[in-house]
Amino acid sequence: MARKRVAILISGRGSNMMALIEAARASDYPAEIVLVISNKAEAGGLALARQAGVMAAVVDGDTRQEMEAGIQRNLEAADVELVALAGFMRILSADFVQRWDHRLINIHPSLLPAYPGLDTHARALFAGEVKHGCTVHFVTAGVDEGPIVAQAEVPVVPGDTPQTLAERVLAEEHKLYPKALAMIAERS
Repeated sequence: MARKRVAILISGRGSNMMALIEAARASDYPAEIVLVISNKAEAGGLALARQAGVMAAVVDGDTRQEMEAGIQRNLEAADVELVALAGFMRILSADFVQRWDHRLINIHPSLLPAYPGLDTHARALFAGEVKHGCTVHFVTAGVDEGPIVAQAEVPVVPGDTPQTLAERVLAEEHKLYPKALAMIAERS
């Protein structure tokens, strides 16, 4: 079975990116990480990707259209088949999302459809939730609205802060994202 060629888009430290790279090192994993792209030259994940032997590029532009054109050029040059967003903090245009329909996924730190957008942990605590978690979903034009691929749940415990809750959710993200990417790679 040919492994699916995957690019990861990041904006920061790359912890979910590294979880995907580590999983893809297994010979029976159905995807290989061939490219990491960041919209920020200072993103810590770029150095981690290079250290792991993955090609890394910085693509930004004065406009979203310029940035997306640069991303698309890099994806095409690397023969990418699937794209995984891992802390990529830019909203992609409907045209870009449509071009990658059902081949573009994201991980989000809440149990969607609850708490799309930012500050999910603080919002869940403020609302008095007893459970929280993370979601892998296909990306659509609406922010955090795409079809859900997989979810992982964590309990909210007494005394939780946004930071403590975030740490537990992130640990689950690092397990869930590689499983979800494998499911998608095997199906596509």
